[in-house]
Amino acid sequence: MMPKFLATILLATFSIGASATTVSDTNIENAASSLKSEFQTTQLALGFSNEEIDTFLSSAKFDQGVIDAMTKPWEAKPWYQYHPIFLTEKRLKAGLAFWKKHEETVNRAAKEFGVDPQVIIAIIGIETFYGGYMGNYPVVDALYTLGFYYPPRATFFRKELSNLQTLAKEEQLDINQLKGSYAGAMGYGQFIPSSYRHYAVDFDNDGQRDLLNNPVDAIGSVANYFHQHGWVAGAPVAIPLKTQSGLPSPLKVWAGERLHYQVADILTPTLSLDESIDLDISQPALIVELEQEATSEYWIGLKNFYVITRYNRSPLYAMAVYQFSQELKKAHDAQ
Repeated sequence: MMPKFLATILLATFSIGASATTVSDTNIENAASSLKSEFQTTQLALGFSNEEIDTFLSSAKFDQGVIDAMTKPWEAKPWYQYHPIFLTEKRLKAGLAFWKKHEETVNRAAKEFGVDPQVIIAIIGIETFYGGYMGNYPVVDALYTLGFYYPPRATFFRKELSNLQTLAKEEQLDINQLKGSYAGAMGYGQFIPSSYRHYAVDFDNDGQRDLLNNPVDAIGSVANYFHQHGWVAGAPVAIPLKTQSGLPSPLKVWAGERLHYQVADILTPTLSLDESIDLDISQPALIVELEQEATSEYWIGLKNFYVITRYNRSPLYAMAVYQFSQELKKAHDAQ
């Protein structure tokens, strides 16, 4: 029986204008079947045979747990509840140990790709606690569920499902052994299939891009991802703002759009930098709000902050990565 929650989502997308509050399992499966036919056509155009596509799809199953997790992401929490999940002494110690163990690789990646080493370490720590928690969802199940049964982002996840089949063929991966997040991300850095295909590198030159078991490839691949998205080594990332009375109108907090403010647009007599730093006021910038229990903090995010959001669109995630990277750098430099 298809869950009522899922049926309600599908009703809104596939039965526009209908007055019913639920939709039958038959209608749900008919809608999914239509999407699967489109998927079949797409994969045929990519060179897969009908038999290969059928085998691939038959290896997957619907997982209600994936839908439940997708609708309750950690990033929905306010900052004061979100950041303690990631900014912990335990994670900091693990990060320093990982950095020390792979120092030569991290330094090589930082130099080759022009990415600050503490950011590479922070990403892997936030994503999987340095390979400790890579996810227990079968990747093919997660992408199958979201691609055919989660209308809000079904198109995106069907593309990822398509990339997964191609990735498995390119890298000789066993689909049935791949585990990851509820969104289909996998490995040390939690790359979704398209990112794996486009940004993974064979950083130890062993002939395989292995982000699942090889921390050397993972370090190089995270660095390459940031390089390809425009990271500038040594450039500022985010700076706290000092405000007298909240955010002045008409300024608005960043909500995922392309950068349209410049620093000069944000700084006003009532909204200033909380620390002294020389900034090019013509550079692109955004405003981040961090909700505390009693009030809100405001930060100005610069190009490098925006680059972190290309890894995960949440500004809370980007701020956690940045602040954790600063803790890592301070502790590493003190060793």
